[in-house]
Amino acid sequence: MRRPYRAQPTRETGPRINNLIRSDDVQLIDSEGHNHGDVPTSQALEMAAELGLDLVEISPNAKPPVCKIMDYGRYKYQAQKKAAEARKKQKVIDVKEVKMRPNIDTHDYEVKMRGANRFLDDGDKVKFTLRFRGREMAHQNLGMELLRKVKAELTPRTKVELEPKLEGRQMIMILAPK
Repeated sequence: MRRPYRAQPTRETGPRINNLIRSDDVQLIDSEGHNHGDVPTSQALEMAAELGLDLVEISPNAKPPVCKIMDYGRYKYQAQKKAAEARKKQKVIDVKEVKMRPNIDTHDYEVKMRGANRFLDDGDKVKFTLRFRGREMAHQNLGMELLRKVKAELTPRTKVELEPKLEGRQMIMILAPK
């Protein structure tokens, strides 16, 4: 016999409020921040209702739990705004890739370096990839010299995160802004 599917009960995130507080007694802090000590939960709920505010469980692990009388909607809104502000200030560092060949021409090299400088100015890491084709694998020293030249040119403003190394038919080096 097959049992019917029963979804897990949804669990509220955040602090418990008003009638969801399970403790008999709570340590009460009123809306002005004054501590009233241990108070029965029913009395704390009445005090909150008189003021038209909510009873919010601040520290559920304390004995007895600490509850504060406040406007829960406003509290939640301010927490949301604070989280959005923190996300806005956060800088996401991308890894931009610059692909080259071992026998790159001087003008092409200069164009690639301008792009790499622009990426570094934006605060992103730059991954230099040198792809060897066919018989170029016999001249890996040319690729190593090219990456050393790139490294020497960008050393004053970058730090080497990954030294040039060969992976299959590609030589890779990663630079990060200082």
